[in-house]
Amino acid sequence: MEKEFSRVHSATDITLSLVIIAAGCILVAIPSSTPVSILGFFLLVTGLILILILRTGYKDNETGERFRKTEKYFPAHCKDSIAKALASSPDSIDFSEEDKGNGLRLDTYFNGKTGHVYARLYEYIPYRYQPCSATIPLKFDQAARLIK
Repeated sequence: MEKEFSRVHSATDITLSLVIIAAGCILVAIPSSTPVSILGFFLLVTGLILILILRTGYKDNETGERFRKTEKYFPAHCKDSIAKALASSPDSIDFSEEDKGNGLRLDTYFNGKTGHVYARLYEYIPYRYQPCSATIPLKFDQAARLIK
């Protein structure tokens, strides 16, 4: 069974949105000039929009476990070496080529509390990234360089 992750609200997303909404409510509630009330309504609307669309967390569809995600970009010619390194020892990935191209994307999903880490390699095919490896479970200590 292939691992699938879906985007969900994280605690940071909800906290940020609620702080912005609270600031907007305070500015609207206090008797002040019109520009301050307009700013309050702007903050209220911004907070409501953020609470609806901001989703920076990820959830494993199978287990319901929550993860954070990092992305690293590599040039396309590194595909074979990165795929082999992921399968055998992720410590040996050559990070000197990172951010020198965007033909490959290495997604790493991790949960610091449980120590679960999953990595998957994607290849850029015009207009979108397509998976070119399976989702590989890793040990947390092996993936330390991937989640930085």
